[in-house]
Amino acid sequence: MDMSRRALLGAGAALSGGLPWRSARAQAANTIRIALLCDFSGTYRDVTGPTELACIRQAVAEFGNRGFNIEVVFADNQNRADVGSNVTRQWFDRDGVDVVVDGGASSVALAVNEVVREKNKVFLNTSSATSDLTGPRCTPNTVHWTYDTWMLAKSTGGATVRAGGDSWYFITADYAFGHALERDTGTFIKAAGGSIIGSARTPFPGTSDFSSFLVQAMAAKPKVIGLANAGSDTINCIKQASEFGLARRGIKLASLLMFLPDVHALGLTTAQGLICTETFYWDLNDRTRAFSARVRPNIGTNALCMNHAGGYAAVLHYLKAAVDMGVPAAKANGAEVVARMKAMPCDDDCFGPGTIRADGRKLHPAYLFEVKKPEESRGPFDYYKLLQTTAGDDAFRPIGEGGCPLIRA
Repeated sequence: MDMSRRALLGAGAALSGGLPWRSARAQAANTIRIALLCDFSGTYRDVTGPTELACIRQAVAEFGNRGFNIEVVFADNQNRADVGSNVTRQWFDRDGVDVVVDGGASSVALAVNEVVREKNKVFLNTSSATSDLTGPRCTPNTVHWTYDTWMLAKSTGGATVRAGGDSWYFITADYAFGHALERDTGTFIKAAGGSIIGSARTPFPGTSDFSSFLVQAMAAKPKVIGLANAGSDTINCIKQASEFGLARRGIKLASLLMFLPDVHALGLTTAQGLICTETFYWDLNDRTRAFSARVRPNIGTNALCMNHAGGYAAVLHYLKAAVDMGVPAAKANGAEVVARMKAMPCDDDCFGPGTIRADGRKLHPAYLFEVKKPEESRGPFDYYKLLQTTAGDDAFRPIGEGGCPLIRA
């Protein structure tokens, strides 16, 4: 143990001693450092974590050598805002990080959002859902890439109401994401003539037994129980709801945020018939299939979802903007990089053509899917059938309605 430690310290000393100070400084000035901050060990590990890291590395590899260095680091945010903001501050102050990707849980992302603005760096939010990031909490340093609660509420929530589910009871993760998703979905339900007859807040993180909350919900006799949660919380809720036999009781279960890895974990026998919204599906078209084939060797048996694709696409577009500006200029001013990203059209194999609005909202289509029956699936990860496509301009909240301080009335 001691010998290994001495060898490690010696290697570090040799590296720092063998690199002249001016050369080290020049190398740092010519290096873009990208940091992935998300859940590597908890509720959201499978829908972000190692698979998103592999997708970001795929983007860097495909971007190639453009005359500067690119380094990728990562950390587990533990789904805690204090951990996320402290790690982010250390990355900027000590480690020379230029851009933070993902953020993770919405409470973490909102905290990171403020640190990034203070330090004038770049935040590419790829899995945090709260629509406040392009509303009252928007900043010139943040791009909200993949999806948000407003879009999910309109797509999945709206479709459920149109199908007759006009009385709702929410089971909501008790933090910023869950609150925002319940709020935004409730707005669409009421606008369509539906009603909210109750809600239960579940502690986050750390809840695995949702039976008491499901019993409360069933007692209210809604037509729909809406799950305003994600990751393993959603999986556990759906499994336990199946055990209670909700369908036999005439109650529909609406998962307001569900990803392909969740379906994979549940199995088609349990998940069949559920509807969900994603902005990426590996089998959507030739380009998504090509991307999936390229990255598959590096992600093992996990299913790809929109969060993973968001990491790939957002980093690729950021690097294009950095090249366009020049690396020193990009490192010097995060807000200017984001402004350049907004000015440049987006196009990648995961989301296709798109744009970034002045409030930082990335626009691309949203897809409403139904989970296939077991006999409909042709093989691994063939789980979705497309029900509806909403164009990017219609899928997300109108820019004038969010309250973003960057937008002048």
